[in-house]
Order: sequence, then C-alpha cells, then structure tokens
Amino acid sequence: MRFSPSFLEEIRDRVPISAVIGRRVTWDRKKTNVSRGDYWACCPFHGEKSPSFHCEDRKGRYHCFGCGVSGDHFRFLTDLEGLNFPEAVQQIADMAGIPMPQPDVQAEKREKERATLLDVMEMATQFFQDQLQSANGARARAYLRDRGLTGRTIETFRLGFAPDSRNALKEHLATKGVLKEQMEACGLVVHENVPVSYDRFRDRIMFPILSSREKVIAFGGRAMSPDAPAKYLNSNETELFHKGSVLYNFTRARRAAQGAGGAETIIAVEGYMDVIALHQAGIENAVAPLGTALTENQLDLLWKMTPEPVLCFDGDGAGIRAANRAVDLALPQLKPGRSVRFALLPDGKDPDDLVKHEGRAPFDRVMAQAKPLADMLWSREAGGGSFDTPEKRAELEARLRQIVAVIADESVRRHYGQDIRERLNGFFQPQAKQGGGRRDFNRDRRGGGNDRFAPQGPRAAGAGSISDRLIRSGLVKGHHDQPTLRESALALTIVNHPELLQQEYDEIAAIDYDNRDLQRLWSAVLSATAAAGTRLSRELLIEKLEEQGFAALLKLLDQQIRNARLWTATEQAAHEDAGDMFRQALALHKRAKALRWQKIELEREIAAAAEAEDAEGIDALMRALQEIQQEILRMENQDAIIDGFGVLSGRVKGSAGSSAG
Repeated sequence: MRFSPSFLEEIRDRVPISAVIGRRVTWDRKKTNVSRGDYWACCPFHGEKSPSFHCEDRKGRYHCFGCGVSGDHFRFLTDLEGLNFPEAVQQIADMAGIPMPQPDVQAEKREKERATLLDVMEMATQFFQDQLQSANGARARAYLRDRGLTGRTIETFRLGFAPDSRNALKEHLATKGVLKEQMEACGLVVHENVPVSYDRFRDRIMFPILSSREKVIAFGGRAMSPDAPAKYLNSNETELFHKGSVLYNFTRARRAAQGAGGAETIIAVEGYMDVIALHQAGIENAVAPLGTALTENQLDLLWKMTPEPVLCFDGDGAGIRAANRAVDLALPQLKPGRSVRFALLPDGKDPDDLVKHEGRAPFDRVMAQAKPLADMLWSREAGGGSFDTPEKRAELEARLRQIVAVIADESVRRHYGQDIRERLNGFFQPQAKQGGGRRDFNRDRRGGGNDRFAPQGPRAAGAGSISDRLIRSGLVKGHHDQPTLRESALALTIVNHPELLQQEYDEIAAIDYDNRDLQRLWSAVLSATAAAGTRLSRELLIEKLEEQGFAALLKLLDQQIRNARLWTATEQAAHEDAGDMFRQALALHKRAKALRWQKIELEREIAAAAEAEDAEGIDALMRALQEIQQEILRMENQDAIIDGFGVLSGRVKGSAGSSAG
C-alpha cells in the first residue's frame, strides 16, 4: 500500500522518536536532556558499554556514533525488529492514535493531480526567473541591486519577476500544455468580475514559497509601482498552499539549525526581504510568516525546529503590538522546555537595515539581548502603569494571575505563578532612602544579586514606580480603560472618513495607540481596508468592524466625540474639515509621544548619572527634564486637542457653508 507523504509526516510529528526507541533501550541519565528532547543510550544495534547511540525528538532522527546506523521512526522498526514498512507505519500510527488510511482511488487521483500542480508551479517559477533576467526585468534587477542582493542570493532564493501584462504567464503556460483549470487551481490566474481569467501577479518581484519538501507551492509578489493597492500580494489558498501553516524559508532554516555546528535556534522575522538579507549576511536560520500575524500552526512549526525560537519585531508601536499578540498566542501552549524569546529591533530599523552596512554584528547584538516571554509579559502589564493605591496593585496582581491561568501545562503554570509573585513583591516593596542613593530591593530580600525589575532611579520614589530596566525596554506605555479624546478622534475620523486612510496609508496605518481596545480596533480597520481595496466605504468598514465585535466600542467612541462636540470626527463633517482636524490631531499625538519618550530617556540618563555620582551631569539632565515636563504640562492643560475644539465644523458633507447642527 502506498502512503501519502502527508500521512507519514503527520504520524511522525505526533509521536516523538524517543517514544519509539525508548521501548527498546534504557536512556542514560547523565547524558540525556529530556527538556530538550535529546537522548543517549547504549546502541541496540551493536554491543557497547558506554552510550554512543543518540536521538533527537526535534529532528526525528537517531544516529550511533559507534556503528554508524541512522534513520527515522520507520527505519528503526524495520532494521531492529525486522518489520516491513507497512507494519512499521501501522505501529507508529497506533501510537499516534491515527487510523490507517483505507485504499482510496479518489485520494490517489488527488495525489496525482497535486503532483501535476507542483509541476505547473515549477514552470511558473522558471518563467518568472527568466523574466527577471530579460529586458522586462531591468527595473526589478535594479531594485534588488539597490537592496544589496547579490546574483548568488537571487539565484539561491529563485527570485523572479512577473511582467506588467495580464496574459504573459497565462500564455506561456498554455504553450506548455497547461490547462486553464490547472492555472486556476494553482492560484496563478484570477477572473474577478470578468469572464476571461488573467495573471494574478503583474509588475511584481516574485518570491517562491517552498513546502517542507522544497517544492514551490505559492508565491509572494512585491509591487514595483508605488501606486499598487497592495505592496505585497500572496497566492490565494489552494490545494497546495495554506498560508497560516507555512513559513517562508522553513526548510533552509531547519537545515541551518540542525546541521553540524548549526545555529542554536530559529529566528522569526517579518518579511521575505528580511530573511533574504539575513541569509546573505550569514544568518541562515531565519523564517517569516507570510504577511500576517504569527499563527498557532506557524508557532508549532517553529517549535518542531527548536525549543525556544526567537521572535524578532520592530521596536516601533506596531512591532510592540505584534510582540504582545505573540505573547498571548504562545502562553497557552507553553510546556517544559518549550517557550519563545523576543528580540526588539531599534525603532525604525528592520533586519535588512541592520546588516546592510555593518554585516551581521549589529543583528547579533540584538539577538543577544532577546527577552524571555516572562519578561515581555511583565513589561506589558506593569510598564508605565500607576500603582500608587492598594486597589491598583490588587488589580495588577489579579490581571497577571488571570493571564497566567491560560497556560495549559500545570508545571509551567505553577512556575509562572511563582515568578509573578516574586516580581510583585519586589515591585511593590516600599523604598527607603539610603544617603540619597538607590536601594537594591533584591539584595535586601535575598542577600545579594540584582533584581532587574526592582524599582530604581528617579521614578522610584514610592510604590508603583517603574523600574530602570522597564524604562530602557522601549515597552513603557500608558494603558487606560477609556481612550483619550485625542485617540478617539483619530480612530473615529478614519472610520467615518476611510478615504483619508487610502490617501495617506503609510503614515496613518503606523499610528500607535496607547489604549488596547483601540489597538485591536486599528488592526481590524487596517485588515478590512486591505481586503476591501478600492471598494472601501464607511458603510462597508463599519459592517466589517461590527462583525468582529466592535459595535460597542464604536458606539462609545461616537458618544465620547459628540459629548465633546468634536463634530469634525463625525460622519457629517465635510471631507476637508475632517482631514484638517485629523492632521492637526495626529501631529499633536506624535509630539506627545515624542515628549514622553524624551522624558523616559532623560530619567534613564539621570539614573545612570546617579550611579556614577556625576553631580554636574545630574544637574544638567534635571534642567532638561524640567523643560520636557513643562512642555508636557502645557500640552495636557490645553483647552482643546486641536484648533476649533468645542466649535461646530464649518461644513457638512455636501454643503460648503452650513452648520453641522
């Protein structure tokens, strides 16, 4: 009986190879590291007294350094027990709790069709590669050259170019005997609102996406035109491709991590170009999700390669929000020896920027500072908050306990609970002045060491202050149960006037909201905008948001805006007035955030100067801090967030001079 590769892969993934081999050998306690899935024993294939037989769950392979035997689950059973291959498959399937597949004529037919589709994808890949090297691909080659990619790198990743034509690929494949139905099944052509199909990818640099068996199953396309509605476009879901279950560069990164002297972990970055630039700089263990937030299936793929992958995010607001979403995604699935770390890039930089001019050293430094998941969780919940009353401290404690409760593994959940208690004890312990210096809470409590989360520095004047480490983390942000009027105005103006977002997408999409409800709303707004394209309207956007459960929040924002009589944010406002108000409010929003970060940075420098006993430096920094605080106070005391606050918009839609009512 012929077994499909997907079935064999599934049962291998469900049963650790140590469970198969462990029934035949006794693991050596000294050399075995169970938490890492790393096992040693005396070889069952030849007699020996010291363990030289090794297997790794992560790789699903075994190898004896004495006699040289090696293989996978099935090879172990066929070689050691003399089973034939179907019998070995039956035994592993029984251990996995998966029934053996029944002979299925239709399934075999689909398998043949799938193989044919893979052939079509290979033809398309070669076509795109050829086009990149032709006269049509001159601009694309120049772009890749400007991005610093060498010819060897372009060839390694099989980059190509889709010409600016509706039929170029379609006609090429037709000459090769490929049927229209096969092109559609591969997602290479589309026929939206027209009877005749046309090429899905046009005027784009093409990135082939490979399966775990290194077959092309999809494409990502980067638009050459700045006016394209989507900068990056992926293949649609097909028989070959399920976006949420694939990682770009998966197989190559897995080899880099598992090869002799390979990398210790896998790094997940944001996009195709980041992966490719890192590879060219010698960092070959990087992967990327395909233009969306990391999914559970993709996280499982990472854990199959390494027990502690590093998730690398931009240090800006969007990157922090993505990191926080990844925290929530990973927490329920944590197990002993299975976690994630977080590396935050300098604000405004991506991996490509870091390695382009100085090689891998700057990126390696970022990786060396990667934070454990527990640190990220603590920073998110405790950073920037005010905990100056027992009620607020109790609220923080309750919230942390509730978050930790989602961890399914009892042992990990218990240790997280203990970790949270220790952090809270250090965070809320009152500080006593000692000769004008700072007190080391961890040293007081444990007799030595240094508590990275103990309150320190000029903000540690009492309970509820944040630590110097948190100040330096780049994660300190305010959190309010109700959004500020300025943030509400920014979000609701775009909901009521989505054409503003389409006009200045990059700047507006990058808005960093403090309020978490608005963060979630904003993510939904951007997703709906990308999906709707040119069909986007206020009515369609609100319909999509209400479908996702934002009706109550939209009602709250609308009431808040109307109570403040800020009519320029309502749907009745004329487009020009809404745009003018939005730009002014956004400028104030950015300025307020810049002042906050300047204040945090000055506080950090004052703490460092205090450690160095630099009195002159402290005086100068304190003067600068006072100036920043005064400007912050002036902004907070403004009567309005924009000119005309509390005054009716001068125009309504469709009227040049009437009142909004």
